[in-house]
Amino acid sequence: MSQQVVTLRRPLPSDPRKPAFLSAQILPDRGMMTLQVTAHLPKQGEFDLLTSPPLEEARRILEDDSSGFIGNGSYLIGGAILVPFANRIRGEMAPDRRTIRADVGGRSVRLPANAGGRRPGAEQYAMHGLILASRMDEVSREITEERDVLRGSLQAADFGGSWVSDAALEFENVLTGDSFTLTVTARNTGEEPLPMGIGWHPYFNLPSGRREQARLHLPARGRALVNNYDEVLPTGEVEPVAGTPYDFTMPGGRPLSDLYLDDCFVDLDRSNGELVAEIVDPAGSFGLRVTAASPPVAAVQVYAPPEKGFVVLEPQLNRADPFGPQWGGVDTGMMVLKPGGSVVYSARLELFMP
Repeated sequence: MSQQVVTLRRPLPSDPRKPAFLSAQILPDRGMMTLQVTAHLPKQGEFDLLTSPPLEEARRILEDDSSGFIGNGSYLIGGAILVPFANRIRGEMAPDRRTIRADVGGRSVRLPANAGGRRPGAEQYAMHGLILASRMDEVSREITEERDVLRGSLQAADFGGSWVSDAALEFENVLTGDSFTLTVTARNTGEEPLPMGIGWHPYFNLPSGRREQARLHLPARGRALVNNYDEVLPTGEVEPVAGTPYDFTMPGGRPLSDLYLDDCFVDLDRSNGELVAEIVDPAGSFGLRVTAASPPVAAVQVYAPPEKGFVVLEPQLNRADPFGPQWGGVDTGMMVLKPGGSVVYSARLELFMP
């Protein structure tokens, strides 16, 4: 593919009865997105943890500009990194029908209207940040006996005139036999306060393909209600999950059954300062733990259509449409960095046998 692909590698585990990470494919020319992570699973052998096609097909998806937004393919497969905001931002549609005018931290900015509902007349909005097609300025790699590391840096400035103040971004991907860790550091290099939201958009495969028996553990006490599952726009209401089908707080999780999910979960419970979620596939003897080690993570978006064999679990600093008036002044998780200030986002994957 035209985009550079860097593959991090670890050897097969000495004990084949234990799960272990084997490789991770990273695209420095696509905002350091994670294209694929492979693992050794005792019952399946080598397994692709992310829903992502072979490289040739991935190239077609990533380079498809039929939507008019070259970066959009990045959040349809693998695991895109979302900066300087995750999820949706609403605004007033511009006459060109390709951009919106949005309020960001009290400033009016123009953002790409790169997503929206599919029904006739549905609202269009900005989605998943502004680095989906960005190429790193610098990339370096460090390989030791214990780990394989890829680092990248990007002087994002004001994201092509679409954001407030200037940002410098640093990325680190660390692969060991026991874990895969992604870290993003954003620093305000401008002279004004910098609103900053960060997220990750990984499509996690279920080895058995039997979605109805797969279980989700998510320590979230609330769910942000939306207008519908086409536009998926938050109303500003947060419903307690206790006593509803959306309560995934119990140890071991709850079966997904036939429940459709495209929901932003909030009011998160953190153990020792970390958010710990789990996807369990009992039929596939598979368990995946997702740990967001960054304290600012305020929301987890879960996308899991019943007919699909994947679960998208996205730890995010910010709720959907974080600057929207519907929130009534509630803290939506967007960080505001003073000049020279920074924030670190981190997500770690670990495997276990359920």
